Amino acid sequence: MILLKKPEHLRSFLEKKRAEGLNIGLVPTMGALHPGHLSLLEKAKKENDIAVCSIFVNPTQFNDSDDFKKYPVTIEQDIYLLETGGCDLLFMPSVNGIYPDGTENLRHYAIGHLETILEGKYRPGHFQGVCQVVHRLLEIIFPDKLYLGQKDYQQCMVIKKLIELTGLNEKTGCIICPTLREHDGLAMSSRNLRLNEEERNKAVLISRALKFIKDNLQRGNIMQIKNDAMKMLYQNSFKIDYVEVADAGTLQEVENWDGKQKLIALAAAFINKVRLIDNMIIN
Repeated sequence: MILLKKPEHLRSFLEKKRAEGLNIGLVPTMGALHPGHLSLLEKAKKENDIAVCSIFVNPTQFNDSDDFKKYPVTIEQDIYLLETGGCDLLFMPSVNGIYPDGTENLRHYAIGHLETILEGKYRPGHFQGVCQVVHRLLEIIFPDKLYLGQKDYQQCMVIKKLIELTGLNEKTGCIICPTLREHDGLAMSSRNLRLNEEERNKAVLISRALKFIKDNLQRGNIMQIKNDAMKMLYQNSFKIDYVEVADAGTLQEVENWDGKQKLIALAAAFINKVRLIDNMIIN
């Protein structure tokens, strides 16, 4: 595995490989890697000649500075996992490498209602930061395929919108891969590393609340089933940002279901100071 830190070195290396007719797959991460990330790498390796993974904890997508400071960093373990997983190239830029002109006055992206609902509502500015870093990575790497995990469902939609807005959809395909879960159903997440044993055991209730919705949803008014799922979390001392049932294509809230509309259940909740998100496609 090759490790590069400077954008110009990475761009030069990949331009030569591209001239040889090789295609490139990118798995962008913020480190603290887990099997979910490695499943993206595995798919990128199968579908491309060169699998690139980036590790960069992006400061512009954290609306909570304390959350940014506490984001888990496990670089040595990450490098080991990527090497053993067959990653061809690891890109680990500095903040200056990604934002050479600083992090002020960055481009604003017209991503519409996606930044006003759900994650956008509770983390103002978050998706602008996501767009800023992903756009920069795409400009540096120009991958043929970009691999993302479904656990960040709304973020996947935002990045697809970004690729469309910037015209990069003519170059880069966006591949959404299924959420990987622990044996008890907890969605794999880097933030799980911040949970103690008691919190970890409680965290699985988020996925169970979503599965409760999936297993019990019936056509007609669905507000009661959503409220029952929220109650499961409230009764176990979660602080809930949202538990929502939405159209799988637009993320607009659904109150009455015709039994055919494609839905997704989504949740975001705190266990003490750790915020976890999850989602589950209903049908």
